[in-house]
Amino acid sequence: MLFFTQCFGAVLDLIHLRFQHYKAKRVFSAAGQLVCVVNPTHSLKYAPTRCAAAQTSVEQSVLPPCHHHEAVHDPQLVPCTCPLFSCPWEGHLEVVVSHLRQTHRINILQGAEIVFLATDMHLPAPTDWIIMHSCLGHQFLLVLRKQEKYEGHPQFFATMMLIGTPTQADNFTYRLELNRNQRRLKWEATPRSVLECVDSVISDGDCLVLNTSLAQLFSDNGSLAIGIAITTSKVHNTEDEM
Repeated sequence: MLFFTQCFGAVLDLIHLRFQHYKAKRVFSAAGQLVCVVNPTHSLKYAPTRCAAAQTSVEQSVLPPCHHHEAVHDPQLVPCTCPLFSCPWEGHLEVVVSHLRQTHRINILQGAEIVFLATDMHLPAPTDWIIMHSCLGHQFLLVLRKQEKYEGHPQFFATMMLIGTPTQADNFTYRLELNRNQRRLKWEATPRSVLECVDSVISDGDCLVLNTSLAQLFSDNGSLAIGIAITTSKVHNTEDEM
């Protein structure tokens, strides 16, 4: 009976996921957009500590070696960019994508325009929804977070991070769009680099911010569909950047 119950529960979860995906495809198929159904994940540990740890590691690279080990911190190593967990992993920027996919099982979609369908928006904060978006020869990280910036008032924060350097990020523009019940809301900005902390972007409010009532206007049975489009910005003058 226990085996049957577990199998039956897994089948129900699969049916629910397929139903959510079907609804999203029905809504956005006319636009020819790919749909990714993203389930929520509760963060195990929030990153003011992760950001502080990353900053401390950079500061320690200037100081004498720690008495525990003689190795000097490599300034080219970056900490794990996944905001879900306090992950101790460090590596070069070129292998961040493989780490996110293999260790944290983050899905990746390809295409200029996709739809990010976040389920179970009613869950209590803090909760994260994350996918990777491959477009224009680069990989981007979309983070949607439900968090209480003020006690008792949860808000939703959505931002796009380029898995690359800040100079590379300046070459792109991303657009997040909510469209439901004859209402449309757009956010357009330059993505931030994953070398910056996601939590700093959210705390600064440099992202799409929705309060609970506004999120409910655009949600459908507890799911929030966000259209994502990435384009290249105007060509920057390399002399000005230098």
